[in-house]
Amino acid sequence: MSVLAPETSEWLAELGIVPADETRWLAALTHGSLGSETNYERLEFLGDRVLGLAMAEWLFEASEAAEGKLSQRLNALVSRQTCARVAMQVGLPQHIRLGKQAHDDGARESTNILGDVMEALLGAHFLDFGFVPTRDLIRNFWESEFMGGAGKSKHPKSALQEWAAGNRRKPPEYELVAREGPDHAARFTVRVSVKNVGDAQATAQNKQEAERLAAAAFMEQFG
Repeated sequence: MSVLAPETSEWLAELGIVPADETRWLAALTHGSLGSETNYERLEFLGDRVLGLAMAEWLFEASEAAEGKLSQRLNALVSRQTCARVAMQVGLPQHIRLGKQAHDDGARESTNILGDVMEALLGAHFLDFGFVPTRDLIRNFWESEFMGGAGKSKHPKSALQEWAAGNRRKPPEYELVAREGPDHAARFTVRVSVKNVGDAQATAQNKQEAERLAAAAFMEQFG
């Protein structure tokens, strides 16, 4: 008897996946808010490493770029934001198993949770089928991100740092303005300022992303 919900089994089949160990996939889709001893955290740890290796191999094959450029693209392609976008594209959110409070708090739309569960699924796939089939799955799921601009342009914080130096300004300063919401669905607002120029701020689901968005907003306004 299947331990997965019928709609989840159908969704996986549509993706070309027939789990060998359904309990593993159930764990990959289970958030800690359900109070279960088995959730996605261990599988996410494994899937993160599998994704990194698969993406590094893909980049090495596809580009003659130097190590720095390869690392820049790798970091962008395996980031929580990219993993979350892929999760949305393949229809993952509705299959995440959440406790009531996490559901009510909007955890299903959380970039962090979507990214983590996406990696947990890769971990489950790796354990069921091995590296090569999982690598092929990653190349299928990540194709639009890989062929697009992810990681090709300079990170906004680096661009802002260079802009400030080039214009003989003091380095940009980042300040956490607010942190709101529960831990699993927190929202961070960050302000970046350059003395005698101005400031900009942005809000995101983690501090690093808020800083990135704030830097991008600053460059759009003053750069």
